[in-house]
Amino acid sequence: MAERSGAHGVAAAGAPTPSATAAATGTSAIAATSSASAASSARSSILAPSGTPRCACGIDIHAHIVPGHLPSYLGSTIPASWPSMADAPPQRGLCHRHVMIAGKTYRTVSEQCWSVPRRLSDLAGMGLKHQAISPMPELLSYWMDASDAQPLLRFLNEQIAEMCAASDGVLLGLGAVPLQDVDLAIQELRHVIETLGFAGVEIGSNINGVPIGDPRFLPFFEACVALDAALLVHAIKPAGMDRLIGPPPLQQVLAYPTDVGLAAASVITGGLMQQLPSLRLAFSHGGGTLAMLLPRLQQGWQVFPALRDSIPESPIEQARKLFYDTLVFDAQTLSHLVARFGSSQLMLGTDYPFNFHDRTPLDSLAAAGLDAAAVDQVTAGNAKRFLARAFALPS
Repeated sequence: MAERSGAHGVAAAGAPTPSATAAATGTSAIAATSSASAASSARSSILAPSGTPRCACGIDIHAHIVPGHLPSYLGSTIPASWPSMADAPPQRGLCHRHVMIAGKTYRTVSEQCWSVPRRLSDLAGMGLKHQAISPMPELLSYWMDASDAQPLLRFLNEQIAEMCAASDGVLLGLGAVPLQDVDLAIQELRHVIETLGFAGVEIGSNINGVPIGDPRFLPFFEACVALDAALLVHAIKPAGMDRLIGPPPLQQVLAYPTDVGLAAASVITGGLMQQLPSLRLAFSHGGGTLAMLLPRLQQGWQVFPALRDSIPESPIEQARKLFYDTLVFDAQTLSHLVARFGSSQLMLGTDYPFNFHDRTPLDSLAAAGLDAAAVDQVTAGNAKRFLARAFALPS
């Protein structure tokens, strides 16, 4: 940074004169007032004076379901990771159940996961008009043999379809596919899109350690484009767990956003969007670490010929073609994401109904200080483009 004054208090070369400083201060004050006014207008458009949502107008693209029961395994040898449900003591007046995987409690969930009336009663208070629902990621079951996972995922997809049908159009389906077998995944994709009428599917940030930008998944993504299916990428079995010091929740807190960032980076460095420019990919948790990695990737692309040769388009330009949710728990971070990716690429995401979710997504959006046009985009407009099949819009 240039010094503000010389050795004797005289203005250093290039420093502004007092009159220029005064003029700049006045200009900055006007700009700041204008910005504050726009932010205040945007805030008032989505929040009432009481701070509660003025209208239930938001579209949440990141929310999960767990069925109240899971099917028994019908084969001869049950996979160790086949999930089941077990009764749990009620809490806060809500029914609870344990999700059991490999004989251990993976997570204890409430009836908000499977009860449509309970979910709908919560959405209005969150300022939401629609919610796209997808399975709890651990149920994606990539680690099973695909022939075992497929009937489980079919059951989950049918449960989502029943919940959507019972919601009178409020809930929108994002299904699951056995992506450890690309051919089976495409078959199930066709079922959820053509038979169940879903808007798209949820996929993991990696498939048994393989990043989603790997070329082996290209036929699946081509099928998504052909079927006009949206894709929500969620962290699953993240890398780096051996580097975390502390209790298990650090997986969600620290490792999830790291894996999502790496997944998004693999899409950029693997050239997926060059091959399929109309593919609609959304990354949960604000794209994880991508926003902070991106300037470094951009600089490396400019400096290293090998990167320039292997990545035909600017990483920053590619990143601005992807979608991201707003689930970052911080107004300044959300504002940064809008500046980095563009207000046209952000959508509400809550992670409802798990404990670690955003209970006031419109409040979070209002706190970011966006202008009214950006608020409208992030509240619902962008999600309508992303979930185009659900709103009969051209993608």
